[in-house]
Amino acid sequence: MERVFEIERISFLYNGKKVIDDFSMVLEAGMSYGVLGPNGSGKTTLVDLIINHRQPVEGRIQYKGEPLSSYTRKALSREIALVPQNFYINFPFTAREVVMMGRYPHMPRFSAPSYGDTRVVQDIMEKTETLAFENRYVTQLSGGERQRVIFARALAQEAPVLVLDEATSNLDINHAISLMKMAAQRVRQEQKTVISVMQDMNLAAAFCNYLIFLRQGKVVAHGPVNEILTRETLWAVFGVESKVYFEPYLGSLQVIFKK
Repeated sequence: MERVFEIERISFLYNGKKVIDDFSMVLEAGMSYGVLGPNGSGKTTLVDLIINHRQPVEGRIQYKGEPLSSYTRKALSREIALVPQNFYINFPFTAREVVMMGRYPHMPRFSAPSYGDTRVVQDIMEKTETLAFENRYVTQLSGGERQRVIFARALAQEAPVLVLDEATSNLDINHAISLMKMAAQRVRQEQKTVISVMQDMNLAAAFCNYLIFLRQGKVVAHGPVNEILTRETLWAVFGVESKVYFEPYLGSLQVIFKK
């Protein structure tokens, strides 16, 4: 498989404290990675480093064989699309205008959207069921509606890498499953890479190929879902008792936690 990210012994400090500590990993194309761990374990910071919003104080990150820091912002936006956990916008853009922003990395400067850009946005909005409020201002949408629009914007970028930072946290289960299915489909059919920071263990088990467990900025365990998702791993990471079993109805492992 093609190596997309090569992360070598990176560390990051926040207020003098290491929130990412000596992290190394190779992320490949055609894989869906789930990043899990307790609050404050460094999950979002790791995402910020991967998308070059922050730079490591130690170590290095390479993207497709080149230093991540060597990419311009526009070049990187053609390669990596982000769905953040929280998205704030105070300007009166319509939902369609926000989704169209996903096409900006592919458009020449000062150019209007092409017919192709319009078709991509139309198709994505149909699939994400956001057409119903395409002309409403995002400032007037509910949290879940706004999150679906931001998800649609990221899909419209058509980037090889999709990063989801707790992207389903504001969604009902129907739309959460629908959008995760779209991401998984792109992994299978287009060999894209999806990196998802998640809290829902069962959703991660259902839609990810590979899990990375963090605790206090360190990798506690990582590997294919069927190998790494065990009661021992969950105890080491979260300190809770659990039962991990294969659910035939879903075709994946699932977790029950003991109260």
